[in-house]
Amino acid sequence: MKYLIAIIQPDRMEDVLNELDKSLIHYATVTHVLGRGRQKGIAAVYRSHKEVGNLLRKTKIEIALPDDEIQAACEAITRVARTGNIGDGKLFILDLEESIRIRTSEKTW
Repeated sequence: MKYLIAIIQPDRMEDVLNELDKSLIHYATVTHVLGRGRQKGIAAVYRSHKEVGNLLRKTKIEIALPDDEIQAACEAITRVARTGNIGDGKLFILDLEESIRIRTSEKTW
């Protein structure tokens, strides 16, 4: 299993989730976060508002996937989250040793 973490622009979230649905990936955890990357939090215009400070608004999407679905998920996210501008985001792919469903104690790995 793999654990995919996507950090994207907040206004791309709905499009990303819709694209994941088209790839038959219906599960995700979404968190609104603050962060900075290469742009170092420099003032940016977001939805016609100037954001100033060290941290900018981002959206984090986390998904646990079987190994054979990771490529499709990465392609779906990249396809709709990419604008070509600095701050589009990043994907992190981690090995996931095991997951346990709380309701049934079912283990997957």
